[in-house]
Amino acid sequence: MDFLKSAVASAISKGPAFGYSFGDRVDIDESIWTLHNGTKREDGSRCSIFSFDVNANKSRLPLARNALRKLRTLRHPGVVKVLDTVETESYIYIATERLSPLSWHVKRKSLTEETTKWGLHNIAKTLKFINNDATSVHACIRPASIFFSESGEWKLAGFDALSSMKEDDAVLPTYGSLIPDSHRYMPPEISKGGWEVMKQNPAHAVDAYNFGTLIFEVFNGSYGGSEQLGQMKSIPPSMHQAYKRLLNPNPKSRISVGQFLDQGKRNGGFFQTPLIQVTDDIENLGLKAEDERNELLGKLDDVADDFPADFFKMKVLPELLKSVEFGGGGAKVFGTVMQIGAKLSEEEYEAQITPVVVRLFASPDRGIRVFLLNNLPMMIEHLPQKIVNDKMFPQMVTGFSDVAPLVREETVKAVLVIVPKLSDRIINGELLRHLAKTANDEQPGIRTNTTICLGKIARNLGSNNRAKVLSAAFARSLRDPFVHARNAALLALGATADLFSEDDCATKLLPVMVPSLVDKEKIIRDQAQKTVDLYIARIRKYAASMPDSVLPPTGPSASGATTPRMGAASTENSWTGWAISSFTNKLTAASGQMQSGVTNGSAQRPSSVPPVPTNSKPTVPASAARPGMTLAKSAAAIPSIKSPDPAAAFNDDTEDISGDWGGFGDDDNGFGDAASSVNTKDEEDPWGTPSIAPTTSTTKSFDDDGEPDFAGWLAAQNQAKKPVTKNLPKGLAKSGPGSSTAGTKKPIVGGRPTSTAKKVIIPPPKKEVKKEEAKSTEEEEEEGWGDAW
Repeated sequence: MDFLKSAVASAISKGPAFGYSFGDRVDIDESIWTLHNGTKREDGSRCSIFSFDVNANKSRLPLARNALRKLRTLRHPGVVKVLDTVETESYIYIATERLSPLSWHVKRKSLTEETTKWGLHNIAKTLKFINNDATSVHACIRPASIFFSESGEWKLAGFDALSSMKEDDAVLPTYGSLIPDSHRYMPPEISKGGWEVMKQNPAHAVDAYNFGTLIFEVFNGSYGGSEQLGQMKSIPPSMHQAYKRLLNPNPKSRISVGQFLDQGKRNGGFFQTPLIQVTDDIENLGLKAEDERNELLGKLDDVADDFPADFFKMKVLPELLKSVEFGGGGAKVFGTVMQIGAKLSEEEYEAQITPVVVRLFASPDRGIRVFLLNNLPMMIEHLPQKIVNDKMFPQMVTGFSDVAPLVREETVKAVLVIVPKLSDRIINGELLRHLAKTANDEQPGIRTNTTICLGKIARNLGSNNRAKVLSAAFARSLRDPFVHARNAALLALGATADLFSEDDCATKLLPVMVPSLVDKEKIIRDQAQKTVDLYIARIRKYAASMPDSVLPPTGPSASGATTPRMGAASTENSWTGWAISSFTNKLTAASGQMQSGVTNGSAQRPSSVPPVPTNSKPTVPASAARPGMTLAKSAAAIPSIKSPDPAAAFNDDTEDISGDWGGFGDDDNGFGDAASSVNTKDEEDPWGTPSIAPTTSTTKSFDDDGEPDFAGWLAAQNQAKKPVTKNLPKGLAKSGPGSSTAGTKKPIVGGRPTSTAKKVIIPPPKKEVKKEEAKSTEEEEEEGWGDAW
């Protein structure tokens, strides 16, 4: 084999330029030609090369030259397509489309009846053209002269003896006997009288007889001689009558191949098969009406298993793509395209289907857009990521804002299919912005599908803003008036629970899920119970692993005993025990003096009197720390001290997390027209980051009948220098104008005089509102996703 290749290459180098390279040799039946697989040097495309060695077979050189001349001039869809030819004194090369011998399949009996009829139909059409239009005789019809093209079609070759009866120097009468294996296929009249007899008979007689032997051989797998032709068991019964007329011993009584073809195409004829009808109609698919097109596609589905797969790729698929892109083929045609595309290799898919799909996504036709989105799951695996990011997605995103709700909904659904092919920059940027809009769509179904989409693509989101985006989006959906949107939010929260930290689960997500436990719809209540239980179980597991306390251990007291912990008193069994022991422990450890604002043990201090600051050290009498002290007695002896601002005690360095609650407020729905009747306080924030309005507190104090009178206390401080002579409690009367100790020498604490008195000035409470607002603004600037969602 290597020697043959080198010899061929040497011959080519000495002759005219031939732009094709020889490959493996292909085994064929007896022939004057040697067949090789080849490739075109320019682009590497595949081809076949017929070679004839002049020096090794000079006697048959006229047949080879006749074949070369006829193939150059004869053009028909059923004839082998010639790419290039070269003729020298030592060789003849004919480069054609890539072919495979029909004889391979005939010997293996691998052809179905429908496929065989389809192939015979193609050869019959070609012979009709040769006999009638070209007025010629092929005289070499047999499996060895027929080949499969890359599209699976039967193509006719073997033009060695092709002759026109109008030619004076016709090859057939002179060199017909040199055709390999001619005696086996020779008609009876030629066997008796030689090739000169053919001039006395109809021109079609030889080819008609040979076509009859071809029918027998392709249905039986082999042909040994004319004595077998009467065995018609394997031939379809519908062809028996016409088959016999082809093999009539009298050449003048034989029907032509053209007549055989016409009989088969009559209503109910043997060539009236779906496979043949589809082949004839597929080329005109773009010109057919919608009803005719749908009928043809129905037939195409029926014969999909009988058709050679290559025929679908090479012939049917291009016509279908033309129909979709230019002929208004619609969804049914595109569905057939996807079925064929599933059988293509990656290279074939990228070459044939991908360019058309990219062009279709740019089409303004909404019908085509919906067809593409519906069939996206079937094509996404074949599309390169660069094509999806750079060409398809920019066209696809227009569907998020389309005026047609169907297009918007299908676009949201398609996100699940396309997101594995998108880059992280697109997913966490442009895609999330579009989903933020559809989450507020006026159509409840689109809002619901957006929530489902977010839950399913949650793990594709960036870890930096994933929890923020999802928590805000799901919290907003929990307030949706559409019941299925709320249910989708609960299901999504359950599916993505592992993506949130335990702190977020406890402080952000559970508070917004708990109201769903009393939802008006039972389906929501049931699902909320499952989701809340899931989060509670996770939080309990996390809490069990936490330390008992993060506070540093307290040192021993001055007396050597450790300070009791609040709530640790073992002598108290009731829930008030910790409060009693707490007061007792504080009184026991207190030292110094404390200025009292009461005149007797039973009266409470006025609300205008400021509380004692924490850095003062009041002296408590020993009797105040008596063991066994009851709550009533201690309440009478100890004035009730109330902080000017209850939040001030927790205002040291605690971070303000108001900005993290974007979407967790309950005064904003933001679901378009559908939710306008539910809540009228919608914000412009796409994901619902409502501003929490201050509310008027109605909580009453436990030691007086209202909040501490800070304004009155401030007014009293401003009037401190003015003489006060009326309505002062006993022990606080002033002795002179402007004197804080005029009425008495010693201040009274708990009804007893003390040795010294200090003037205590407590500054007015700071306004914390501005600080909180400043922190909220700062946090919103840091966490930009709170605004977007």
